Amino acid sequence: MPLIVMKFGGTSVADARCISRAAGIIADAYSEGHSLVVVLSAQGDTTDDLIEKAAEINPAPSRREMDMLLSTGEQASVALMAMALEKLGLPVISLTGRQAGIRTNSEYGSARIEKVDCERIKSELDKRRIVIVAGFQGINKYDDTTTLGRGGSDTTAVALAAALHADLCRFYKDVDGVYTSDPRKIKGARLLSEITYDEMLELASLGAQVLHNRSVQMAKRYGVELEVLSSFERKPGTIVKEVLNMEKTKISGVAKDTDTARVAVMGLRDEPGIAFRVFRVLSNAKIIVDIILQSIGREGTKDISFTVARSDLDTAVAALEAQRTALGFLELDVSSDVAKVSIVGAGMMSASGIATTMFEALYDAKVNINMISTSEIKISVLVDEADADRAVAAIHRKFFED
Repeated sequence: MPLIVMKFGGTSVADARCISRAAGIIADAYSEGHSLVVVLSAQGDTTDDLIEKAAEINPAPSRREMDMLLSTGEQASVALMAMALEKLGLPVISLTGRQAGIRTNSEYGSARIEKVDCERIKSELDKRRIVIVAGFQGINKYDDTTTLGRGGSDTTAVALAAALHADLCRFYKDVDGVYTSDPRKIKGARLLSEITYDEMLELASLGAQVLHNRSVQMAKRYGVELEVLSSFERKPGTIVKEVLNMEKTKISGVAKDTDTARVAVMGLRDEPGIAFRVFRVLSNAKIIVDIILQSIGREGTKDISFTVARSDLDTAVAALEAQRTALGFLELDVSSDVAKVSIVGAGMMSASGIATTMFEALYDAKVNINMISTSEIKISVLVDEADADRAVAAIHRKFFED
């Protein structure tokens, strides 16, 4: 009997009407003979509302108590969904992360799943029950509730699919799949019938908010096939799976990431080891660096530019300034008014003309490029944030519409 893990996001269970719609989808899948494990997020803005309630009581609560509070959002969702399925006459049981056997480390607020004990879930499935599991949460070695951080419910779904050897893990969203670009902003955006793990991971990391990158990484590691589809329309979505033909070159999407900032370390000594010393400072400060550009040395000095997340900018600058004397740079040039625009596609670096086409599109749109980064499946450029939407539209038009 095929086993499917189904995950519904917050907008898909936002109110009674949405829950009833999702319950109908679950009921239809059950009637087709599938064994079902359903993972739910908290309803709508519940998590944000809980954070606001906490702030009213204590502006600096402990992370442990925040996990206790925030986990209640998903717990409410699974109970309500179980009630909706009971009303339809279906056998169902709701479980918290603890009851589902999701064991995590003790990083409150951003815990990582260490193992999944599936005995309880398997026992319920053997009774032909639909198992509804609270996403975003687990239990640590101290028997405390933990939450998994951003994208936690997506990660829960994939972890359960991997542990249970599910045939498929479906994500029901307020969009009907993965598009070549944001369909709300790009009129010509196309729905993709399939995409590789690596391509989806790049798009997720670059700001596409369809799946969280942690869940895609886990799916790739354990070979869990994913499908992204709409909870509002009954039609096929996008399959995310391993690459089928490494020689096939195609552009799968154009993405924009505005959560980025540029730092230029100016006037560094042009000598061996200077780049190592700069990035060791950033590493010690737990700063993740993305695009890196080093200038050609001149008059015994050189510049190194790189990008970081905007939330890390102040920390990065403070760390570098604290080591100004040791590093010997002249000044820092910082900008947060930038955005990263990328194209993603398997096998791009083995095909000629891809970068040229992208740069031609930017030239036609009068968009200046500040920095460039490439990999086997991605080309990213740093542009002024004011030009980002125009850049995405121009690139998408060049590859998908012209």
